Amino acid sequence: QVQLVESGGGLVQAGASLRLSCQASGSISSIDGMAWFRQAPGKQRELVARVFSEGRTYYKDPMEFRFTISRDIAQNTVNLQMNSLKPEDTAVYICYAGVYDTHNKYLEVWGQGTLVTVSS
Repeated sequence: QVQLVESGGGLVQAGASLRLSCQASGSISSIDGMAWFRQAPGKQRELVARVFSEGRTYYKDPMEFRFTISRDIAQNTVNLQMNSLKPEDTAVYICYAGVYDTHNKYLEVWGQGTLVTVSS
């Protein structure tokens, strides 16, 4: 089994920064891509940012340049640095990883999510 554990959420004021972390553990052979999604109250889950196995990144809203995704391959960790937070960024942020387990089976793994609340 493979698990993802997120950390770093919390309550902040508009304009503040937060850094989310997600660490994968378990029967991991290799990790393909990792990503952060978010789900705001009453809305569908949406992709925030993704980092591919070769290090290439993709952002849903690249023009904002407020969020930066990074990956530590050695630690099986993906981070999301969020700057200049806005109330509309309030959501549960959920980590995702595409993982090859030790039996070479491809798994799509989701974390439990960490709540980010931005007050105005």
